[in-house]
This record gives sequence, C-alpha cells and structure tokens, in this order.
Amino acid sequence: MERTAVNPWPFSVPLGFDQAQLVEGRRRELICSAQDAVDANGDSQHPGDLAAQLGLALDNLEAVLAGADMTLANVVRLNFYTTDVNSLLQHFPLATKRFGGKRFATTVLGVASLAGPDLLVAIEATAMD
Repeated sequence: MERTAVNPWPFSVPLGFDQAQLVEGRRRELICSAQDAVDANGDSQHPGDLAAQLGLALDNLEAVLAGADMTLANVVRLNFYTTDVNSLLQHFPLATKRFGGKRFATTVLGVASLAGPDLLVAIEATAMD
C-alpha cells in the first residue's frame, strides 16, 4: 500500500494530520466503530478526565487494530467525537504522538453527548494495508 499526503494548505502538517490521504495498492480495509474510554465490560472509565479517556480510547483502538493484524500505522482516517472540543484540541498532541510521525486525515466533531454519560471522547478509524 502506498500513501500520499494531499495538503493544498500546509497548516495541518505541523498539527499531525493531512487534509487527505491518497491510498493506492491496498489489500484490506478495516472500518472501526468508535472506540471510547471503556473497560472490557463496557464500563466508562476516567470520568471528567479527557486526557485519560483519550489515552484509553487509543488503547482500545490499538486492540481492535491488532485483532485485524494492523497497527496505528495502518490508520488513514481518524475521526474524533467530543463533548468538549477545546479540551480535546489541547490534548490533541497526545493522539498524534502515538502515531510516531504517521499522519492521517481527520475530523473533530463537537457533540452534545456520547454513548455513556461519563464519556467525553470517542475515536472512529479507517485502516488499510
């Protein structure tokens, strides 16, 4: 699989994401449901702590990717749903750092609520190899 960044406006590159990703020669595509800060029983974790929830949501995403024999390096699109956009943007480097310099296309969406009353962030991904 070959990935090419498409950035007519370069402002997104230092922030860790691309305006688009052109993917050619792919074999498989994994479309992930949104992952959030829940444990193996589906119970919300880290109420009120967006940074901790973001970390656990990324851990959960990595587990889903591993189940398809993929890693964060395979993610080409990552969408964030949050009840607090400003706080998420402050903690956004926690997410981009996990990708080790690999960028992805992204959208950040502010929502009134998520699946659980204590949840502050959910992450939806598309991965390819």
